[in-house]
Amino acid sequence: MESSAIRVADVPAFLANGGEMGARIAAFEWSTTSVGAIEDWSQSLRSIVGFLVNSPVPMVMLWGEDGHLIYNNGYSVVAGGRHPGLLGMKVLEAWPEVADFNAHVMQVGLAGGTLAYRNHKLKLNRTGTFEDCWLDLDYSPVFDDSGRPCGVMAVVVETTDSVLAEVSLRESEARLRFLDALSREAGSATDPSQILATTTRMLANQLGAANCAYADMDADGDGFTIRGDWARPGLRSIVGHYSLAAFGEQAVRELNAGRPLILDDIAHELPAHEAASFNAIGIAATCCVPLVKDGRLIALMAAHHAEPHVWTPDEIALIREVTDRSWAHVERTAAAAELRKTAEQLRQLNAELEHRADERAAALEQSRTQFRLLVQGVTDYAIYMLDPDGIVASWNAGAQRIKGYTPDEIMGAHFSTFYPEEDRAAGEPQRALETARRQGRFAAEGWRMRKGGVRFRASVVLDAIHDDDGKLIGFAKITRDITEREEAQRELEVAREALFQSQKIEAIGQLTGGVAHDFNNLLMAIMSGLTLLRKRLPEGDAQITRLIDNSMQAADRGAALTQRMLAFARRQELKTERIDVPALVADMRGLLERTIGPSWRIEMDFPDRLPAVSADVNQLEMALVNLAVNARDAMPDGGLIRIEGVEREVIGEVRGLTSGHYVRMTVSDEGTGMDAATLARATEPFFTTKGVGKGTGLGLSMIHGFARQNGGMLEIESAPGKGTHAHIWLPVAGDCARAPRAAPRDVAGRAATRSLVVLVADDDPLVLMNTADLLTDLGHKAIEAESGPAALDQLAARDDIGLLITDQAMPGMTGTELIARVRARRPELPIILATGYGETPAEAAAHLLRLNKPFTQADLERAVGDAMLQRV
Repeated sequence: MESSAIRVADVPAFLANGGEMGARIAAFEWSTTSVGAIEDWSQSLRSIVGFLVNSPVPMVMLWGEDGHLIYNNGYSVVAGGRHPGLLGMKVLEAWPEVADFNAHVMQVGLAGGTLAYRNHKLKLNRTGTFEDCWLDLDYSPVFDDSGRPCGVMAVVVETTDSVLAEVSLRESEARLRFLDALSREAGSATDPSQILATTTRMLANQLGAANCAYADMDADGDGFTIRGDWARPGLRSIVGHYSLAAFGEQAVRELNAGRPLILDDIAHELPAHEAASFNAIGIAATCCVPLVKDGRLIALMAAHHAEPHVWTPDEIALIREVTDRSWAHVERTAAAAELRKTAEQLRQLNAELEHRADERAAALEQSRTQFRLLVQGVTDYAIYMLDPDGIVASWNAGAQRIKGYTPDEIMGAHFSTFYPEEDRAAGEPQRALETARRQGRFAAEGWRMRKGGVRFRASVVLDAIHDDDGKLIGFAKITRDITEREEAQRELEVAREALFQSQKIEAIGQLTGGVAHDFNNLLMAIMSGLTLLRKRLPEGDAQITRLIDNSMQAADRGAALTQRMLAFARRQELKTERIDVPALVADMRGLLERTIGPSWRIEMDFPDRLPAVSADVNQLEMALVNLAVNARDAMPDGGLIRIEGVEREVIGEVRGLTSGHYVRMTVSDEGTGMDAATLARATEPFFTTKGVGKGTGLGLSMIHGFARQNGGMLEIESAPGKGTHAHIWLPVAGDCARAPRAAPRDVAGRAATRSLVVLVADDDPLVLMNTADLLTDLGHKAIEAESGPAALDQLAARDDIGLLITDQAMPGMTGTELIARVRARRPELPIILATGYGETPAEAAAHLLRLNKPFTQADLERAVGDAMLQRV
């Protein structure tokens, strides 16, 4: 029970700084619970609760055998709508949906044990609706004055956003890699059946589908023929002719409307007589994408499963994109083949006509008539005759379509009419005639003019025509409009450049992962050595203590630098939340003024009711500080730095921004500005105009990556002598955007465990030695192994080894390979994988207890305790 009013004077001293929860705990009627009245609390309980309410980390204590909840402000955020009703409740009643889980926690904690879970999935009812949540959970026993376990302390950090973001990122990267591989493998094919065979095989393997097929529709709109498919080994092909109506009304309706047919469980979603058609060819789930042209269904591509399968939005989007790309490629290939075939037929016909001309005059006249009719029927090419002076003497339908002139308008005009003014002035028409007259043929690509002055890109061939005596009687001219081909080529170059940039960023990300591994090993050796040195330092030596503390701070800064590099490569996990930009900038004003110095003034201008944005608040703060420092450096003698924000609406796609509402934040200076060449490279990684030691070249590229990752962009306007305006565009936060919460910090878990014989494997001798020293200092016996094979030898020679700690990136045998060998011999042996960034294979990461480098002695102690608890 709570009193109706919470008075500060009634709050005990140990709760005085506990904020809202300190006051609530003080006002609660604990005498109605087994915890007892607050004035009767033991000193140990008071100390534990005092520590809990003053901690910024979300924590809850489960006191007594019933596990009455006593928690702090951080945990109240995690509890959501269940707060404040959870205070004082028994844990099994407070969270009935996870009662079995909490019963196990209480059993282990009251027995003196600890538990730890990382990204643990629970289904909780915090807002009246059950939802999947992922949490980092650390449980440790708390003790009464006599040293007996009397409760459980839990550190609860929600990781739902980071888990879902990581899953989304992995799926997006896999999709892009697949599309790139498909484009490379199918791109060189010229036969439509080869293109579709490659596409169905790769798509089925990517989706794990039992079958992937393509079909074309009959003219009646019902019959369709599956021309080819890929079937999983052991399953039969479904190539054949079918009736669309036999597969049900839904299939007919959706596919004819141009919508995909998506069925997760055909046996339960369709009537029995419709499901039977699918069942007859071994299909239990399908995603079928139609190709509709001019309002008519003409083709299908589908992926099938032999068992029920829930199609995800990503799978559906992938199938649709692959279908669109494949049919477009097929159509381009078919058009090119048809064009080659037509050209070949034209050449053969021309040769035949020439042969008949030698035989008889009547056949020649007939052939000329046929040829004239053929030319007149061609509409994709402009085919016409010129007299020896270049005057237009004939005109076909293709020429009228491409150039826009009727025969009456153009016959008798000089063919230079089709050239741009600058080409006529340069003598290009006359040069073409002279080349054809001298060499027999002129061929080129260039700009030509349609009627009305519209330019188009053309491929032209000019052939000289002679009579039987060899006299020039004119020229045959063929013009093809290649504007669309040129545009397609430009689009291809843009796509190639985008792919190159993507590959460059991926390569830098891989390089960053390698640097992080080596750098973390160095930091590991430094931090562990300093930790042990501090313990062995005589008391009272303030100077050496200060030097050690400075060194530890430098090591922490090194770890932070590694995270900066990861942020640049867009490998940083973002915690997106709702941000009030004017309030954030106002709170940062003091920090900005201290950072840039007194010679620079800061002005802020934000309109009333500026909407909140959705972004990572820490990354946004870092971006604003970087821009302010850049503005300061651009004005070495001081000046005005202006920070402002406005709301903008984007309609359509503009410079990578999709339609929607955005807030544009601008940091402006009155400095030297940038020329066009510098501005074009401003966001390139490691590009800087500052002197040696004054800039990393990562600032603007980090801001660019941060903005893009949050759905916005970085836009820079600058000119020499006119200053610089740096605009950060961020999307306006939706109604469901997460409100800001206090950032969780790591706390050392408490793990009480017996002395162990620990086998440590690491190819870095510094890390190996220091890890062993840390374990020895914790009371364990450490055995060192410089490689995977050496570790296996030690394990075979000793039966008393109770724990294995191994590095991942070791030559000859990786950590995960070593773990597989060890588990085959001793499956019960607890194992810890100590690793840096990005090393652990994805398929193994979920099943391993990880200890991230660089780690402290407290991290190591907690990991050892967690490993021993996992064995239990």
